[in-house]
Amino acid sequence: MVMATGSQSRMEFMSSQENKCGALPPESCWFSLICSAGSFMVMMIGLLRYAQVIHRQQNSLLNMLGLCTGWLCAAGLTIVGHFQVDFVKVLHYVGAGLAFPCSLLFVYVQTVLTYRLAKTQRDFHTVHLRVALSLLALITLVLSGVFFVQESFALQHAAALCEWLFTIIILLFYGSFVFEFRFISMDTLVVLIQKGAALQLSQNDCKLESA
Repeated sequence: MVMATGSQSRMEFMSSQENKCGALPPESCWFSLICSAGSFMVMMIGLLRYAQVIHRQQNSLLNMLGLCTGWLCAAGLTIVGHFQVDFVKVLHYVGAGLAFPCSLLFVYVQTVLTYRLAKTQRDFHTVHLRVALSLLALITLVLSGVFFVQESFALQHAAALCEWLFTIIILLFYGSFVFEFRFISMDTLVVLIQKGAALQLSQNDCKLESA
């Protein structure tokens, strides 16, 4: 009886400490800083990948979808980092609801794009790696959502573990871009600048026609 009570007390203490982790300064400051830096890196990777796909083939709706999902993920990550769950729970969950699904959609879009652009054996090995990472990301995200809605402390803890596993898998996926980004040159950046200039010119023409 005493042992059971003591065990329950320790579990409640661990639960309360886990909920408060990273919610107060200076931990919350570091968490916000890391999320902001991560958001910037996600935006840059998405933009470079967008330019690279345009450089290797004509632009497509799928490529634009990859850019949009990457930037939406970055926006969600920024919201998560700056609105702590203990103080602004609704916005924190809005950011998480934006970041996690968009991350999953981003990796699937990029996996399809990798398959479409694959020409060499190394490219197809990268496709296989990304397919495996995408499936693992889907499994961990689904398990995290299923465990999160449960009231059991053990399942809540399992949800947190699945959430971090999902994050690690996504980071590994981003790391796999090293295989393609080593071929980026000034021509790739020129294509991106030309695309932006063409879009700006098209918008100006539409304004002149409407005027």
